[in-house]
Order: sequence, then structure tokens, then C-alpha cells
Amino acid sequence: MRPHVFDTCQPGVVLRAVVFVQAIVLVASLFETSGWMAWLLHAATLTGAALPGLLVWLLSVCLLKRLLDRLPHRAQWLVSLSLGIVAGLYGCGLLAWIGLVSPAPWVASAASGALLAAMMTWSLFWRARARMPASAAARLAELQARIRPHFLFNTLNSAIALVRDEPAKAERLLEDLSELFRHALADAKEAVTLRQELDLARHYLAIEQIRFGERLRIEWNIDETASRAKLPPLILQPLVENAIKHGVEPSPSGATVRISTKRRGDMVVIKVTNTVPAGTGAKGNGLALDNVRQRLSLLHDLEGRFQSALVNGVFQARLEIPF
Repeated sequence: MRPHVFDTCQPGVVLRAVVFVQAIVLVASLFETSGWMAWLLHAATLTGAALPGLLVWLLSVCLLKRLLDRLPHRAQWLVSLSLGIVAGLYGCGLLAWIGLVSPAPWVASAASGALLAAMMTWSLFWRARARMPASAAARLAELQARIRPHFLFNTLNSAIALVRDEPAKAERLLEDLSELFRHALADAKEAVTLRQELDLARHYLAIEQIRFGERLRIEWNIDETASRAKLPPLILQPLVENAIKHGVEPSPSGATVRISTKRRGDMVVIKVTNTVPAGTGAKGNGLALDNVRQRLSLLHDLEGRFQSALVNGVFQARLEIPF
């Protein structure tokens, strides 16, 4: 799958670009001045051209990102550099219009805009390439966690036990297992909907319900208005598995697993909680939680947040994603 390169709409990309360009402006201003006040004045003048030009470039690329992603590699560079030249001329034009520069350095501004556009484009390509191996490694880790031998054997043993006495329940169990494998072995995608992730969690919990019976108590609180939010595929699954592994399995009396979603403005909050009646037990290595955190950051950058904590006998994993 071809990565989405020109995702300059994300706040994290915008923030880093602004900080990077402003740092260049501050350093470049040192070559032209000898005192602090003169340096600040010169830096403010350059900022008045650089930041508006940068924002014009970011906005233009953001609006054209779907088109740019479909273009050949050389055409992407050509369009990006052309937009950089236009953005540089725009910033220079602003300074000339308010009378801060005379004569206006049109050629230098166009060249600076092209150079900064080239640096930004290179960083976007590098970011996109870095995401693919990380995504593949994360997906492999999820597959290994999903198709654990003991989980598969337990599921098949449960189905065998049900075949004679409750064939309908055995059939549903195998259908749920089939859905799990279908999702695990499907072609990799950058994102799926929250609804798809919840459906997958339902299939998994239906299998574990057969295994644990009354020891597994499941509570759902789903906001359907949030179901179109985008998540990395197979990201909710390890949180549900953790709830079973650390909440239900160690306790003779079982535990309660709660899954809730809630839309709050332009954000969606997802919570997976479980009681731990048997205590915290042996501390895990945290790979599953780190995996979730990294994959969420890759897709949503600064907009995606992940937290986990054990409070008053309840472990909570909380995700916040843009809608």
C-alpha cells in the first residue's frame, strides 16, 4: 500500500514545520545584525515573510494531498517546489506591500521558498518511509499475540466439547474464530473504522465467553456517533486481550471487562477497563501497551493520545483520537 505522504493537515506536522522555519529565521538574522535589538527587528521582519509563506505552502499541500499522492514521484517534487516558489513570492509580496523591504528580493525569496519546500518534502517522504516498517513490525507483533497457540487450542477444544451437546453454539464459536483469522490475515491497511475494531472485539470476547463462562462479565457502552473514527487496524484487540489475561484469567471469581466509546466534539474517547480482583500479579513487559501507543502516534501524531493506569482495583486503557 502506498503511504500517505503529504499529510500536512496534522497539527504535529504544522507545529514542527513552524518551529523548524522559525529556527532558521532566527539563525539567519544573526548574519545581518550586530546588536540584540537589531537582531530582533530583523528576525521579526523575516518572520513576517517566512511564516505566512510556510502556512500557504502547508495549506496548499494539504488541500492537494490526495492529488499529490496519486502523482509520480518526480511530479510530486515538481508540484511541491513550485508551491514553495509561490509561497516564497507571497511572503516577499507581503513585506513589499507594507513597505518593510525595498527593493523586494523576489529572486532570493523564490529560491528560499523552493529550498524550504524541498526540505519539507524530503522530511515528509522520510516520515512516510519510516512509518511503513514500523507498521509492519507492529502488525507482526499483533498477529503473534492474536494467534497464540494456547488461545487457538483452547478455542478448538471448546468447540469440540460443544459439538455433540450444543452444535449451534459450537458453530457460532468457529464462526467467531474464522472472523478473527480473516481480519488478522487480511491485507494491511493504514486505518480502519472504530466500528470494525469493535466488531472484532465482539468476536474475540464471544470466544472467551465460552471459555470462561460466568467468570467473564462484559459491559458495553458504545456511542454510535463515534463509530466512523479512524484507528490503526488491530489496535483495540491487544487491550481487550490484556483485560482477559490480567483480569479474568488469574481470578477464580472472574472479572468485569468494560468497553466504552464517547464522542466529545472533534475527539473520540475509547476506554477498555477491567477489574483485577486477584491483584496486580506479576508485572508484564508492557510490549502490547507500547505497541498501541506507537501505532496510534504513527497514524494520528500529536492528536492521538494513549494512557493506562491501575486505580482502586480497576485497570483502564484510554485512547483519544480525532474524529
